Amino acid sequence: METESMTTACYASVWDAIEESPAQAENLKLRSALMLALKQHIKSEGLNQTQAAKVFGVTQPRISNLMRGKIDLILPTLVH
Repeated sequence: METESMTTACYASVWDAIEESPAQAENLKLRSALMLALKQHIKSEGLNQTQAAKVFGVTQPRISNLMRGKIDLILPTLVH
């Protein structure tokens, strides 16, 4: 009876684990960091979604997507 060996990989971030290339992983790291910074700014300023949309010059649904972490809807992919 042959036993399959299991290999465990170790990654610096989840993005490194799920993306095909280091460039794609770095792109998602930067996009997620930007989204987190924007969300933190909105919260620290006590803005509601309508107010935040006016500040950033976008629509309220875009802010809603930001607050829900919809990365692909907020920041388009810069590297493929």
